[in-house]
Amino acid sequence: MNSQATALRRSDPKAGRLGDLAESLIDILTDAARAIDTDRSSAKAAIAHVSQLLQNQVGPRAAVKLHSRQTASLVEWQVRRVTKYVDGHLHRQIRIEELSQIAGRSACYFSRAFRATFGESPRAYVARCRVRYAGDLMLTTPMSFSEIALASGFSDQAHLCRNFRDLTGTTPAAWRREHRDLTPGPGTATAALPSPQSRMDQHGQH
Repeated sequence: MNSQATALRRSDPKAGRLGDLAESLIDILTDAARAIDTDRSSAKAAIAHVSQLLQNQVGPRAAVKLHSRQTASLVEWQVRRVTKYVDGHLHRQIRIEELSQIAGRSACYFSRAFRATFGESPRAYVARCRVRYAGDLMLTTPMSFSEIALASGFSDQAHLCRNFRDLTGTTPAAWRREHRDLTPGPGTATAALPSPQSRMDQHGQH
């Protein structure tokens, strides 16, 4: 071993341990390479041993990184900004890229963090918000279903009906008839439709 490696070991014990491991692996692989033609079984056993040593070193670190990625969630300010943006733009298409920029994250990270925070994908959350907004319009305006569909960001009445039925188990027309006696006003449908909530809301952290 050269003097630089020796100095690194003395200044950083962890680097020293890694250096010892690297030397051991090199020695084992060198012996395996020499024996590959004359003693194939021993060479294979040596390579398997190296593989196990590497797994013991790399495996725990990889598991920690994977766990970190899987459990990543949005922080409170990101939840506030994203939900406010969604509420203000339900009349048009909302892209994942827009929401990830608002949260200051990549689209890939944002999608994972959003699901960890809300328990559903950004797309499902937006659809749920659209349905709730459509429900408010049904109870507070005389708008037709086709008008409500466009106002709440659905492509057409059929698109609204599919999403509404998926969420409520009934059609917009039947739901409107059932709830039309509710006191009209902003947010009237809030009590009648499932509310999209973040894990923060559910645990009283908001």
